[in-house]
Amino acid sequence: MTPMSHLLLSEVFPPQTGGSGRWFWEVYRRLSRDYVIAAGAHPQQAEFDASHDLRIHRLDLRMKQWGLRSFQGLAGYWRTVRAIKRVVRAEQIQLIHCGRCLPEGVMCLALKCRQRVPYLCYIHGEDVTTAKDSREHAFLVGRVLKNASLLIANSDNTRRILLDEWQMPAERVRTLHPGVDVQFFTPAPPSVEQRERLGWGNRAVVLTVGRLQKRKGQDMMIRALPAIRQAVPNVLYAIAGDGEERQALEQLARELGVTLQVQFLGEVRDSELLACYQQCDLFALPNRAVGQDIEGFGMVLLEAQACGKPVIAGASGGTAETMHIPETGRVVNCDGPDELAALVGDWLRDSGLRERMSRAARAHVAGRFDWSVRSSEAEELFKLAVPSGEPIRPAPQYQGAHDQSAPVLSR
Repeated sequence: MTPMSHLLLSEVFPPQTGGSGRWFWEVYRRLSRDYVIAAGAHPQQAEFDASHDLRIHRLDLRMKQWGLRSFQGLAGYWRTVRAIKRVVRAEQIQLIHCGRCLPEGVMCLALKCRQRVPYLCYIHGEDVTTAKDSREHAFLVGRVLKNASLLIANSDNTRRILLDEWQMPAERVRTLHPGVDVQFFTPAPPSVEQRERLGWGNRAVVLTVGRLQKRKGQDMMIRALPAIRQAVPNVLYAIAGDGEERQALEQLARELGVTLQVQFLGEVRDSELLACYQQCDLFALPNRAVGQDIEGFGMVLLEAQACGKPVIAGASGGTAETMHIPETGRVVNCDGPDELAALVGDWLRDSGLRERMSRAARAHVAGRFDWSVRSSEAEELFKLAVPSGEPIRPAPQYQGAHDQSAPVLSR
């Protein structure tokens, strides 16, 4: 029988940065080439697409409005659905993998109605919670969820949201945790040369990696620094990533008198990011819920643990599912700085504890979250959304190495 053709539809895909793009890239590059990708256009796409053999169609999937009640929204969906339909026909697609509820989910819903092409949908947590801030978005997300053949949640917490808040049938909602490349993200001994190059010297470094946005909680870590500095005078908070909150974070550091304790690294390439993970003393993602916006999982927590670093995260969303509490990390309330400051200070002063947690962290991630395991699990889940009687070609053993020259796939 002819193998079934699948299409991943996602605006966020490398070289565009984003955690979901990293997830899709790591999973789909390990699958057979019966999986086609329709990804968002990007100025650097030619260079990136020349570095791999994935079957990618680059489309303009940008949407100024995600609703349908405006001319811009209707025109945007009309334009994108027509472009996707051409790919579906050319590639004889029989199942679409929808990267998000909005706006890709509405596109897939339209294609199901017009072309009778079924779809499954990835759910990231914040996408279904923030949708409730708008009655129109909530209605559209509800229709997308109801008509999907399968919903793939990035954490058990996200799955619970789908079951409890959206009343989705349990048999159509499955969890697939994101993973980590344990061959690339590996521990390394302290390096004087590397730490000097990073501007860290012999300071005690707390690292955060992620977009500079309120739910990531970089501001809470900055607020915790005055108290941490009393316990650990040579502390440095290094922030990798960029975003809309940078100016506000820089101003906050000035107001608190901790500008010498905060380093803004901006966006960094993977090779530089690896050095940051390997040379820091501990990793913190002080995330919190901001309204309906939550941290669905936290792939950076896996990357840090793969490099043998203890991790701290906010007690919000699905971050607890990344770690083996308390052996590899802890979650604390990050709505304020006090608990965060106390824990960071204690850990920075206890090198023996950090060493024990380092060994446990690496073992925990390598045994459970390797991308090769996740891609095999993904393909098994895809079969649940396939119309009966259609075979799926087995995925080949992935042989490729991590491309250190590729642009960073930011979290």
